[in-house]
Amino acid sequence: MNEHQDIADNTITFLGTAGARFMVSKQLAASGGIWLKLDGTQLLLDPGPGTIVQYNKRKLNAEKLEAIICSHRHLDHSGDVNVMVEAMTNGGFNRHGKFFAPADALNSEPVIYSYLKKSLDGIVTLEEGKSYSAGNVTFSTPIRHQHSVETYDILFKAKDYSFAYIADTLYFEGLSQHYASDLIIINTVFAKPFPPVQHLAIADAAKIITEIKPKAAILTHYGMKVWEAQPVKVAEELTQQTGIRVIAARDGMTFDAVKLEEV
Repeated sequence: MNEHQDIADNTITFLGTAGARFMVSKQLAASGGIWLKLDGTQLLLDPGPGTIVQYNKRKLNAEKLEAIICSHRHLDHSGDVNVMVEAMTNGGFNRHGKFFAPADALNSEPVIYSYLKKSLDGIVTLEEGKSYSAGNVTFSTPIRHQHSVETYDILFKAKDYSFAYIADTLYFEGLSQHYASDLIIINTVFAKPFPPVQHLAIADAAKIITEIKPKAAILTHYGMKVWEAQPVKVAEELTQQTGIRVIAARDGMTFDAVKLEEV
């Protein structure tokens, strides 16, 4: 892992690790989503509030993005969709890139402004059990999550490895069977389950890691209680509990897929 500005061939850069409303509103951690570079294709995943600041801080180039992907419509995942579409399309002057999102993020109360739609090569609706492509990357949305709005995980297939982004959901039996991969990224909002709010807790992350048995797992999207518990300590405890290397993401962290071969 490193925090240098050069992005290698297959990397995941965390532009923010804050999850849910209080961490985002207080900006105890940034909430800029995740920047991917896979097999030469650059993608932006879940651009929450502040993405425009974080991506400039990291000296990335939005015009090289092939797509922006939004797992669901909540503000902490979509707050900077519009400004990042403008950045990706050079202020709307260069028609370029695609935007992927569930139907309820595109219909009655869309997360993307209508005037920006003509700047894109396409807007694609995410659906359960479907596969998609952007540049050299294919990805799928195997199953709809149990969340208060329409939400999907994303399973990415690069040339040499796969990884799953496990977005907001209530843990349910059978969740893990859809996301067998080399690396899993888990949005870990709660220290303990907090019904009826539908988010994963630390114990849920442990179950998922144990069931999937990836080469490594990364925690992110921390809620207030996870933040107070210190994510690095949480990751260390999960590593001991599961026998799988668990990493606590931090703002600006870049994970290089080469590291998977060192586990």
